[in-house]
Amino acid sequence: MRTTEFYIPTLRDAPSDAQIPSDKLLRRGGFIRPLAAGVFSYLPLGYIVLRRIEEIVREEMNRAGAIEVFLPVLQPRDLWERTGRWESFDPPLMRMKDRNGREFCIGPTHEENITSLVAEDVSSYKQLPLTLYQIQTKVRDEMRPRGGLIRVKEFIMKDAYSFDIDRAGLDVSYDKMYDAYVAIFERIGLDVEIIRADAGSMGGFDTREFALLCDNGEDTLYKCDKCTYASNAECAACRAVDAIEIEPRGKPELLATPNARTIEQVTAMLEVSADRLVKTLLFSTQDGFVAALVRGDRELNEQKLAAYLQAGDLRMANDEEVEGLTGAAVGFAGPVGLADEVRIVGDFEIRGMSDFITGANETDAHLGGVNVGVDFEVTEYADIRKAVDGDACPECKEGHLRGYRAIELGHIFKLGTRYSEALEALAQDENGEQIPMVMGCYGIGVSRIISAVVEQCHDEKGIIWPRSVAPFEVVILLLDPEDEELAALADLLHDDLSARGIVVMMDDRDERAGVKFNDAELVGYPLRVVIGKRSKESGDIELQVRRDGQELRVPAGRGAEEIEGILETL
Repeated sequence: MRTTEFYIPTLRDAPSDAQIPSDKLLRRGGFIRPLAAGVFSYLPLGYIVLRRIEEIVREEMNRAGAIEVFLPVLQPRDLWERTGRWESFDPPLMRMKDRNGREFCIGPTHEENITSLVAEDVSSYKQLPLTLYQIQTKVRDEMRPRGGLIRVKEFIMKDAYSFDIDRAGLDVSYDKMYDAYVAIFERIGLDVEIIRADAGSMGGFDTREFALLCDNGEDTLYKCDKCTYASNAECAACRAVDAIEIEPRGKPELLATPNARTIEQVTAMLEVSADRLVKTLLFSTQDGFVAALVRGDRELNEQKLAAYLQAGDLRMANDEEVEGLTGAAVGFAGPVGLADEVRIVGDFEIRGMSDFITGANETDAHLGGVNVGVDFEVTEYADIRKAVDGDACPECKEGHLRGYRAIELGHIFKLGTRYSEALEALAQDENGEQIPMVMGCYGIGVSRIISAVVEQCHDEKGIIWPRSVAPFEVVILLLDPEDEELAALADLLHDDLSARGIVVMMDDRDERAGVKFNDAELVGYPLRVVIGKRSKESGDIELQVRRDGQELRVPAGRGAEEIEGILETL
């Protein structure tokens, strides 16, 4: 391939709205262009990288026994209503109506679609196990697209779904996908962390996330500094605190706190630290109201609370509900004297606190000297707060959690029978009984991997593609295209490399040498070959490895052989 016959619209400067290295370099290098916020076009170089990543994913999926399908992007409302996700999916679905008024969503994922499909054709355990996958466009109505391809409204995803007759079969299918994911990221050249994670809107259990540590990542993960514990911030566990004995004391002291509704306002007015307060957060579920108690300097983890309560409908109580339960304005809720019907769930840390401050359930007032078991009772304790840097490791005695920014690249989890029950995907077992198939779900953000690779592999000059996903493995810089002898030498090398199966680009533009050198480093070809005046004088060609800058000169007659050998080390 020749640059004069190709489309590589490089930019000298990064667009002003590009904020992180991968977005800047992919746009400067002519790989992608934004059409709207969170919507990107893939230019030829970007599409080649995308396809190379897809092929690695496809090969490992096939090797693991998965079978490729391709499902509709339009999915009918009634299918999603049967699983209860039409209104609850987060972020909200992109919806549309056809000319007959029938409602559809533009698929953000395909659990409903694939389960409905398998339910039609699979009826016996003899047809199982079965794992189907696709590589396809997904659409999600992200509120704040950011980071180029990292957080977008439209993206390319590999999603796979396994179907088994029982949990033992699911475990086998899950392990195969786990191993396939490890192989995929190793082949791409990404050093990922495998961590515990929350299943989110998909539901499920035994979730594992494959994440890349990155300063510009949108997620936070926690790792123990002494053991192997690692988890996404959404579900990072906090170690339980031992309960302390509280001696009976007098009644709590009523403290005037006019207009002090927030932790910051209360601590400033009472001149105490936030860890001396207990926050009372009121929620509504279909089973009734819940008061969640956490230390004043902590944040409640609503996902943990919802999981503990098994309440998919968990929501914050509104102002009217809060006032009805507490008898006070919003901002002064507390556990002492709270309405009897409220279930009180305390974070484990509350067990180790005494003489703390809470809302008084009275407008413009708080209570001081409050104690559990003396002034009020906690219905139950649970791990419901967000982990923070420095927390004690929940698994080992010596370690502490350290927080890191990361990019989520893959996610695997066991769905069980949530979708198969809702959509009647039943199979006859060995005893002749019709039972719901047991499912697993496995996703990889294929297009997001492009940005992840660039975040990990770049310098101040440009991208440094691993050979495994580079758009071209070698670039030949022909510095003087008008020189027939040099052009013939470059053509010979180009054809020899191509015959060996090496993907090569020849820069034969009528441009200054500096422009060609800069573009080669910006685009990030793994190996650069220079053919110029010195090649005619010495008969040698100059090679440079993009990854480490290693340079060497080799005779032009042995150029293809030497290049092939160098590429095998990359």
